[in-house]
Amino acid sequence: MAKESQISLLDLTTGLSETVDLVNPAWVNHHMQVAYIAFSLSEELGLSMEEKRGLVLAGALHDIGCYCRAERMDLLKFESEFPHEHEELGYLFLNEFKPFSSIANLIRFHHVRWDKKNKIQKSGKKVPYGSYILHIADRVSTLINKQEEILGQVDSIREKIKAQSGKMFMPELVDAFLKLAEKEYFWLEATSSLLYVILSGRVKMPSISLDMEHLVSFSKVFSRIVDFRSAFFATHSAGVAATAEKLAQFVGFSKQECQWMKIAGYVHDIGMLVVPIELLEKEEPLTEEEFGIIRKHPFYTHLILKSIAAFKDIVSWASYHHETLSGTGYPFHVKEDLLPLGARILAVANVFTALTEIRPYRNKFSGETIHEELKKLGEESKLDPNIVSALLLHFNEINSARIAAQDEAREKYLKTECILLHFE
Repeated sequence: MAKESQISLLDLTTGLSETVDLVNPAWVNHHMQVAYIAFSLSEELGLSMEEKRGLVLAGALHDIGCYCRAERMDLLKFESEFPHEHEELGYLFLNEFKPFSSIANLIRFHHVRWDKKNKIQKSGKKVPYGSYILHIADRVSTLINKQEEILGQVDSIREKIKAQSGKMFMPELVDAFLKLAEKEYFWLEATSSLLYVILSGRVKMPSISLDMEHLVSFSKVFSRIVDFRSAFFATHSAGVAATAEKLAQFVGFSKQECQWMKIAGYVHDIGMLVVPIELLEKEEPLTEEEFGIIRKHPFYTHLILKSIAAFKDIVSWASYHHETLSGTGYPFHVKEDLLPLGARILAVANVFTALTEIRPYRNKFSGETIHEELKKLGEESKLDPNIVSALLLHFNEINSARIAAQDEAREKYLKTECILLHFE
């Protein structure tokens, strides 16, 4: 495994963007469409290449902080009624990952109406010019009906945007949009399924070198998108990551491999975004159909991670975390001889962490019960008995690392909850 990974900023962003799209099928292609419209407006306005790049990245990630279902659906309306806490959450998530910190502020204000800017400015904050561009690009995207032929919608969309000049939108941006809207190719490209290809051909995004610290930071962004949807799971990936890292150390992994193990722990459940939070928080036993939905998530973890070059070495570790030595796990039914050691470690870390956590249908288990349950699963070949033995042998040290990691994640989660309460 390389010490550093060279990766295109656009590829990195697309991976995150597609992850956010999993939250709701109605969102598919919305983020890249906003990125394309924002880029096209920036070209019409004659902005610099650096500004264009920032708008593409921000457009692709503008709703990364939105995990409340009611608000997600409301955002697809032209005039949204909900306060936009997702802007602040998106800012919080991205500002901690250095390569994206420069676009965090654009996202923070991307729903500010032009006629309400003074209210923001009185609070001592300044709305970036790019945020106004993101806003109009986002609203244009919501007006596009995917079920209808696009060119027949143009006049109606133009009139709705024009009517909000000086109100919802900055007048000069409306003027730029109206000029752009005259060109058929703009609409045909905006509704194309090849937006990534179109943008990558026009926006020369630099490749950046991500060291291990950056990769861990990036993986934390992934974990928070999925975990922070529920108080029951808010610290789960952090606990799995810390446990997996320690286990890897005790079974002989190198220092660098242990770090990769930690990253795999943070991203292993990213496919959970396809699972409605109502199922995860259900107090009654799941039906067969509901459990079928749950069993999809490792497949989507595999799908997402395969598309991100920086994570290519840990795809199997993360996506095989529900496989078993006997081949009766899911969803790939990988048997013992093909099950990587990293995946076996992650499976044990995942079960151990889950047993220590409260769930809607049960309390957390006692230390004695956890020992018994892990031994039983090892004897049944559902978990690797050697990895289980390593965990039990070093139980106190591993458990302390898990607790510390989950305490840190809980503090971050509570901070996001305070933001949500502020907007209620």
